[in-house]
Amino acid sequence: MLPTIDPAVAHTHAEGSPLPVLWQDEHLIAIYKPAGWLVHRTGLDAGETRFIVQTLRDQIGQHVYPLHRLDKGTCGVLLLALHPEAASRTRAQFENHQIHKRYLALVRGWAPEHCEVDHALRPDDAPGDAPAQPAQTRFSRLAALEHPDAYDSRFAGTRLSLVLAEPHTGRRHQIRRHLKHIAHPIIGDATHSKGPLNRWWAERLGLQRLWLHAWGMHLAHPYTQQALQLHSGLQWPTAGECPPATGDHPSLLQWQHLLHHFAK
Repeated sequence: MLPTIDPAVAHTHAEGSPLPVLWQDEHLIAIYKPAGWLVHRTGLDAGETRFIVQTLRDQIGQHVYPLHRLDKGTCGVLLLALHPEAASRTRAQFENHQIHKRYLALVRGWAPEHCEVDHALRPDDAPGDAPAQPAQTRFSRLAALEHPDAYDSRFAGTRLSLVLAEPHTGRRHQIRRHLKHIAHPIIGDATHSKGPLNRWWAERLGLQRLWLHAWGMHLAHPYTQQALQLHSGLQWPTAGECPPATGDHPSLLQWQHLLHHFAK
């Protein structure tokens, strides 16, 4: 029996507890967005009751202005402005692709060690004849795992990779769609991956979710122009924190150690 993550510890944000603030000044605030939260209200998910914008507004006692999107299932760094001018200045950096974002994703199979994807994307809600928009993402494989049990009887085992994704553009669902394009969809992606495989891995990881994490963001402060480096706090396990790797890839216990933090 494989060790699993306790979902009660790994995936929930305690009701009524403050959203974790990673960094703040008088212009901007960066928080850790928990998985399962929407950034703001939307009619597309009318049953949801957890919204970052409203909760953070009540928490800090002032209006906040989201600067970018994170999917409901994605956790990690979310940057918001504290007044309209700061929002305008910072959004210009997003629009001009001047902000460096880094994500972690758990994907099907062993992804390429390095890969540049230049694949235009049409907006999800655009008509069929709408032109596709340029989209580029750099991927790097950080680690790989092979489970001895086979999800598919055609193979001897089942493979998984931890991937670093660095999007150059900011199209909707860009990372998810680009990973599907190279045949390494994100585990837990209900739209772009396979349901049976997602459920198979959920049983072994001890958790059902979209395994996409906004790891960090680098930008110039919109007023001081100083480099601002935001990080979610997720660290790759060191040798002293968990059992050593065997061969070229982390052991399952190392993955469980990483995923315990990854899923918060």
